[in-house]
Amino acid sequence: MRSSRSHRPASWRRRLALCLVGSTVTFATAAVAEDIPEYRLKAAILYNFALFTEWPEEVGGTLGLCVVGRDPFGAEIGGLEGREVGRRRVTVHRRSIGEPLDGCQIVFLSRSAISELPRLLDVVRASPVLTVADTTGAGSQGVVLNMSVARDRVTFEANLRAARMAGLTLSSKLLRLATEVIQ
Repeated sequence: MRSSRSHRPASWRRRLALCLVGSTVTFATAAVAEDIPEYRLKAAILYNFALFTEWPEEVGGTLGLCVVGRDPFGAEIGGLEGREVGRRRVTVHRRSIGEPLDGCQIVFLSRSAISELPRLLDVVRASPVLTVADTTGAGSQGVVLNMSVARDRVTFEANLRAARMAGLTLSSKLLRLATEVIQ
């Protein structure tokens, strides 16, 4: 079951500022992509995805954020290294296609690796891993959160079924901001 939601954007500057300082209240999903480099904004959104996701206790004190395939973030993703998500710290890793995903609790599948999506989902199936992409259709294929740029705005869809299978809980605050929620 799918439901579509659209929201009017609040001030993108305020949202981005709060997002970049790690606000747990406001979320930068409707920022204008042309005013801020796209992957700087997506790195901030990725961090907020982590803030609004609940992992099981067994995950431990570190959240490994792994970028699989060619890294579109560049130095932007490095700014998340050591950031806190609750009582956990983020570590950033870059993984080649086919490289093991041990220690990855957040996996961003880059567009260069999207052909590996079915294999990657098989590898992390039933593990507490938040899968994220920014490729059309990835949400309906089983990625938990899928970002897109529409009308110069970064938006995302959420796949609740995939989140439940991974043992993750997505905050209702996060779900309210999704343009589509796949049940």
